[in-house]
Parts: sequence; structure tokens; C-alpha cells
Amino acid sequence: MRKLLAAAALGLLALATPALAQAPADTVAAIRARGAVLCGVTPNTIGFASPDSRGVWRGLDADYCRAVAAALFGDAERVRFVPTTTQARFTALQSGEVDLLVRATTWTLSREAQLGLAFAGVNYYDGNGFMVHRRLGVASARGLDGASVCLQPGSTTELNVADYFRTNRMRLNPVLFENLEELRSAFAAGRCDAYASDTSTLAAFRAGMGDRAGDFVLLPEIISKEPLGPVVRKGDWRWFDIVRWTHFALLTAEELGITQANLDTFASSPNPDVQRFLGRSGELGRMMGLENDWAVRVVRAVGNFGEVWDRNVTPLGTPRGVNELWTRGGLQYAPPMR
Repeated sequence: MRKLLAAAALGLLALATPALAQAPADTVAAIRARGAVLCGVTPNTIGFASPDSRGVWRGLDADYCRAVAAALFGDAERVRFVPTTTQARFTALQSGEVDLLVRATTWTLSREAQLGLAFAGVNYYDGNGFMVHRRLGVASARGLDGASVCLQPGSTTELNVADYFRTNRMRLNPVLFENLEELRSAFAAGRCDAYASDTSTLAAFRAGMGDRAGDFVLLPEIISKEPLGPVVRKGDWRWFDIVRWTHFALLTAEELGITQANLDTFASSPNPDVQRFLGRSGELGRMMGLENDWAVRVVRAVGNFGEVWDRNVTPLGTPRGVNELWTRGGLQYAPPMR
């Protein structure tokens, strides 16, 4: 009888925790067999991920995809960019359509606890804001009572805007577009009074408007916290470690003053931190199943975090602000690589 009860209890446990009943997939083995990282990105957000005139993907997030490929293969070009929509991005990751999501995606409790995802870090500390047509003469988000607001369904922005209007007893007229390009076109054409999104996305939109950039005003209010970063499936912790520590390698390189241009001059540095970073001492790479010079490969491919930022985000006119290193008053902080 006791054996039957024990067996029944184990059966109930297996039903209650299906994720624990099966071993997680070996993402690294699948990527190596395929020969490339499948990286989910936005379809077209200047400064973060968008194809240039030759079809080459450019931007902060695109460079993160390349950095991970460089860490794994020693070749930053062994990545396939997979454009994903706001609503389909998590399904794409959960189903294995992509190995990694670097898509201006906000780290939240529900996305980790309910969707089975894990955020490997924050590559952009952001917040939701509003952009309006200059002709409306609106100078503050509090002046948007009754306004029509262009939004993407399934985003944290949709929830945050609803909360903001409700808290301030304002009337909201949401205009929802799943397709980002349709949303932007609708706003530019005047179908919405305001466009709400991460301030980085709004800045990217305005930068892409060319001669019309001056027609749009970014309002001063930031109504939420939006820590954006790379996301993987929960459970495959070796893959998680590689993605997380690639992010930290970019930050550490900037802290140490290591750039694409001067990388080779650090070979004779007496600094133990530098020697570990270069893979000349310790076995940090092999602990993750990589070559010990994996961090060197990352910097050689895309530069340090500051270089990635300056190449992609600075042209948008967005100050680095809280995305500075902690040594300069910002929030970007890497644990010790030792």
C-alpha cells in the first residue's frame, strides 16, 4: 500500500512540474551542429536592429547577437537574424525557432516565472515615453487626456500606458497595431495623436524620419522602468552562462580600457584581471565549454560595450545616462571575471 501511495505521489509530482520531468535541450550542441546562432531581433529599429542598404543587420542588439556568435565560434558572422513581431517573439523562443532573443524586450517577473524564460542581463536601461506631433502643441504627457495613442498589443507599453492614464484619471483611446511599420506609418500620417513606446524606440523612429524629424516631439515624462536585455529559454544554464558572460565581457573590456584597436597591446599587461580576461591565465572559457580566449574574440568582433553604444545609439542623439559604467555614475556593472 505504501509503495502504491509513493508511486501515486511521484506521478502527481511529475504532472505538477512537467518542466522538471524532462532534461532541458542542449542549445549549444544544436547551435554547433547547425553552424550558426539563430537570433530573434526587431524587424526594423534603427540603432538596435535593422538591415542597411546592403541587407547587413546593424544596431546594438544585432551586435550582441554577433558577440555571442564570436564567443561560441570565434566568428561573429555565424549568426542568422530572425525578425520577430512583438506578439510572436516569445513563442519563437519557446518553440526553438530562435536560440536567443535580443529584441528590446523588457525583463519582468511574469516573463520569467510564467513563460519559462531567463533574462541574461540588461544591455539598455530604458523607460516608456510618448512622442507627439509638434503641431498639437502638447508639452507634457498630462496633456494627453482623451488622446488617441498608437500602441503595439502584447507589449509592456500597452499595460503601462493604460496604468498611467488610469492613475491620472485621463481618458485613453488606444489604437493598436501588431505590425510595427504599420504603427509608425499611421502615426506619421496623423492617425494617432501620440506614439507610446520605449524612449529608445521613439528616438530611433524620429532619427529615421529624415527631414520630418522636427515634426515630432518626445515628451519629458518617463512612465516606467524598462530594463531591456537578451533572453533565453530557462533550464539550459550552460547556454545562459555564455550569453550572460558575453554581456559582462563587453562591460569588463570597457572598464579595463580594452578596445578593438588596442586589444593586442594588452598581452604583456601585468594586471591579473587583464590576463584572465585575455585567457592567458585561469580556465574561465573552458568552464563554459568555450576557448579560453573567448572574451578576446568578442572584443575583436564588436569592440567593448562603449564602442557598441557609440556606433549604434549615439547617432540617435540619446545620451548614455544610466547606461554608463558604474565607475561613471551609471548602472552598468559586471561581476568579477575570475
